[in-house]
Amino acid sequence: MIVAGLDIGSTTTKAVILGFGQGFGGFYSDSMKPTGIDMPSVSKEVIGEAAGKVRLSFNDIERIVSTGYGRISVPFRTREMTEITCNATGVRKLYPQATLAVDIGGQDSKVIKMDASGRILAFAMNDRCAAGTGQFLEGAARTLGVSIDDLAKISRESKRKITMNSTCAVFAQTEIVSLITGRAKTEDIAAAVHEAVANRVYGLIRSVNPEPAAQIVMTGGVARNAAVVGSLERMLDREILVPNNPQVVTAYGAALLAEDLG
Repeated sequence: MIVAGLDIGSTTTKAVILGFGQGFGGFYSDSMKPTGIDMPSVSKEVIGEAAGKVRLSFNDIERIVSTGYGRISVPFRTREMTEITCNATGVRKLYPQATLAVDIGGQDSKVIKMDASGRILAFAMNDRCAAGTGQFLEGAARTLGVSIDDLAKISRESKRKITMNSTCAVFAQTEIVSLITGRAKTEDIAAAVHEAVANRVYGLIRSVNPEPAAQIVMTGGVARNAAVVGSLERMLDREILVPNNPQVVTAYGAALLAEDLG
């Protein structure tokens, strides 16, 4: 049995290939590409690329579960499922004790509360405003004239705490420009940006009322940003676990669910 999970996000499309059954011994492969406007084509390309890494082709895939922003745009899907279900499934497979998943992507962020068995108890999403998402960080990096990869590194040099007052991403960009004009240091602004993102996500976490001892796992592209993770850890006063490849966890969960369809 060869299955695929496909996560079509607003900015990036991710695919995970899994092999099950006698003769396969189990294998894993993943790939990702910018989503663009032709979602069916990029979905087929990213699955084909992941399959090629394990010497398979697109036609070898027996089941495909699609999820994410563009999940219904995939004509060759076996079934579509929500990001909430797929992310929770992937997180629990990687971390069986996890009871809180935090997923921050390009244009949305979500928090999923689970019980000890992995059943979803509650979730909260921020999908109507870019604040608290990767898009917000990318916009801030452009305004500061640095790369998104350097933004977290620069913030570590901060010596002066600045609080951003704007909770809207659009107004926050104006506030960043105002801080630059006022000769605030780039590293201090960068630190304030990360703190603002973490604050937004912290509010989502509080809204689902997590257990005091909840094991927290963070996924999505923003999980690769150590400054956001660190800020959130300080607010929560606990460790946050981050998978080696946090961007593909939802696609991984979709692939696991594709295998379960049988």
